[in-house]
Amino acid sequence: MDSLEVKRPHAVCVPYPAQGHINPMLKLAKLLHHKGFHITFVNTEFNHKRLLKSGGPDSLNGLNSFRFETIPDGLPPMSNVDTTQDIPSLCASTRKNCLAPFRDLLTKLNCSPGTVPPVTCIVSDGAMSFTLDAAQELGVPDVLFWTTSACGFMGYLHCHCLVEKGYTPLKDASCLTNGYLDTEIDFIPGMKNIRLRDIPSFIRTTDPDDIMLDFCMAEAERVQKATAIILNTFDSLEQHVSADERK
Repeated sequence: MDSLEVKRPHAVCVPYPAQGHINPMLKLAKLLHHKGFHITFVNTEFNHKRLLKSGGPDSLNGLNSFRFETIPDGLPPMSNVDTTQDIPSLCASTRKNCLAPFRDLLTKLNCSPGTVPPVTCIVSDGAMSFTLDAAQELGVPDVLFWTTSACGFMGYLHCHCLVEKGYTPLKDASCLTNGYLDTEIDFIPGMKNIRLRDIPSFIRTTDPDDIMLDFCMAEAERVQKATAIILNTFDSLEQHVSADERK
């Protein structure tokens, strides 16, 4: 590795292991690479195999300055790699099982002088907040990338308020069809004239211990520990929400 490559900032990009999260993270990683970053893009082993099957065995070889690595997702192996993983199980597993292998990967990257530059920052999906702990241990910034819209992010951020105010969990399944979801919500900054049905659909549960509701609230609350937040939006589309989030 030449001296210029050693001096490159090195961003480790960690998407949530689902297509709607991987694609925008890959676009962001390409933008950072274009700006001079060395990129390590971290997929789960399951999705890495799916990508290789789709694109061919050499499709992820990449460049010396844009590499792909993997970590396990902690779920049992699946015989059919074309099957979509169960999202609640995946959420429960990633936050429980991914920190240790991710920490090991960072150690491997930083113990590879002459191969890759030292890790200087982590860019992770907002739903992969275990990376915040690894970044703190390593002493590098961790930027959380929320691939939803700004309104979607604000909805997730206020899920705990919906629980505290008694909007969710739903009293029973009839709330899904009796007009209850048309209840107006007026306490989320920058979002006027919205209804309960406009909030991310994970609130539509009758289970107070619902995995997805708990996961969404916990991940959203951890954003305060991030160095910065990137939202997948345009200011001209959601300027009122973006302005309130910057406050």
